[in-house]
Amino acid sequence: MRDRLVCTYLLAQVLNGMPGARAAEAPAPPPQHAALPDTVLEDRVHALAAELRCLVCQNQSVADSHAPLAVQLREVVRSQVVAGATDQQVRDFMVQRYGAFVLYRPPVQATTLALWGGPVAMLLLAMTGLAVAVRARRLRDDELAEGAAAMPSSFEDEATSVRPRHERPA
Repeated sequence: MRDRLVCTYLLAQVLNGMPGARAAEAPAPPPQHAALPDTVLEDRVHALAAELRCLVCQNQSVADSHAPLAVQLREVVRSQVVAGATDQQVRDFMVQRYGAFVLYRPPVQATTLALWGGPVAMLLLAMTGLAVAVRARRLRDDELAEGAAAMPSSFEDEATSVRPRHERPA
């Protein structure tokens, strides 16, 4: 009986810890805001939010994230667009407030040169490594071919002939 109680207790603990098991405690979905009356403005808000990095998630845009900060940033973008700010003014405001990290495409500056030049440098390094490996393999194959050509034919005949063990010379 005791084993049955322990198993029931453990099962309840496992189910209690599973995602979705506590539906009553699940966070409420982010509030859905009424679309702006002008679809052009709504498209601008979405495009700007897609260019901004969520500072909480860091691998999602503000448009895609459901983090509370991302929801607030979308509201800031929406209010600035409604107030008549240009796209560049909205970006500048976000950079001033959160730094260049908030942009998915940071500007080319001295501090971001490694970010922009890194992929190109890695590609060149990989291509150089591949070229060196191919050249080394060709040289090795050429040396093997030259060695095979320099081998005496009698040795080659003896090495390739198959004789029973009792017929081989001693």
